[in-house]
Amino acid sequence: MPTENDIKIHPLLSPLSFLYGLGVRFRNQLFDWKCLKSESYPIPVICIGNLAVGGTGKTPHTEYIIRLLKEDYRIAVLSRGYKRKTTGFILANEQSTSLEIGDEPYQMKHKFSDILVAVDADRRGGIDKLLALPKELRPEVILLDDAFQHRYVAPSFAIVLTDYHRLFYNDKLLPTGRLREPVSGIRRADMVIVTKCEEDMKPIEYRIIEENMKLLAHQSIHFTHIAYADIKPVFDSHAKSLSRSDIRKEDELLILSGIASPDGFIREARKLSEKVTPLIFSDHHTFEKSDIRRMKNVFDKMSSTGRYILATEKDAARLIDNPYIPEEWKTCMYYLPITIEFCLDKKFDDEIKKHISTFHKDKLLR
Repeated sequence: MPTENDIKIHPLLSPLSFLYGLGVRFRNQLFDWKCLKSESYPIPVICIGNLAVGGTGKTPHTEYIIRLLKEDYRIAVLSRGYKRKTTGFILANEQSTSLEIGDEPYQMKHKFSDILVAVDADRRGGIDKLLALPKELRPEVILLDDAFQHRYVAPSFAIVLTDYHRLFYNDKLLPTGRLREPVSGIRRADMVIVTKCEEDMKPIEYRIIEENMKLLAHQSIHFTHIAYADIKPVFDSHAKSLSRSDIRKEDELLILSGIASPDGFIREARKLSEKVTPLIFSDHHTFEKSDIRRMKNVFDKMSSTGRYILATEKDAARLIDNPYIPEEWKTCMYYLPITIEFCLDKKFDDEIKKHISTFHKDKLLR
């Protein structure tokens, strides 16, 4: 099990972390003292966030909740649309691109065309605009993507994700570590999910993690691991379907990864082929002409009869509209979708559904 010693920190930056911590604590106190106002809403608003920067798996967990609820409620996902080229509120449609709304909102709208997906850096303003939609379109549940520190919104239910390989209680504040706020911020959460767990975790590991978190009585904890789905083409109309068994061990894979934590994706790719060449980019990377040229240099040197380009699902959202992709690549460019699975029982489903039904009952009684 990972410990504090396994986490990369920058101790020389501790003085900066001290100053950063003072600012964050003071801001949180202003909300706690009601000097700054948090807005509540007449419908369930479920926040999926984290204490740290970087990839904890917010998007696949948000998608899990969408699948859980979309048959019974009108769902809206509200994100800030990180690294999009637009500003203000945008309600996505099927023609929206990743440049307009961001890669993660694009991915969710592409997967779930029947839900509302909106972006707005001002989450409070975004919620107001969603609730101002005509009654037949107005959402009944809003999922806030990565808004745990956006305290101007008071979610009805807050979920905090923490990576098994970098548990929040082992981490340090920015810039020494990767925490956005002090560990004490976990008290605002209703639920904690430990993500990216190893599938062979022992029962004692679950207990140790839970004890180390020192959660309050009302807070629940769950554990999930990443599960990879079937390979899909980035360009549906150009590439043939490709299963895992179609890829031979001697085939060559050019791996494209522009996500915060690419190690799991690369490990999965190595299960498919013995000849894997990773090209790693920064999280939410926008692929420029020079990047495509770099990929081409590597891909052209591959000599196997079977050559494929395999991207992460999030990168596929940015590649599909990229004007620099060579036409011949469209027949061999694929991505590997991810989902999440719960390691123990699935009380998570019941907990989320109970929150929504209880919220509506309480509203009727008021």
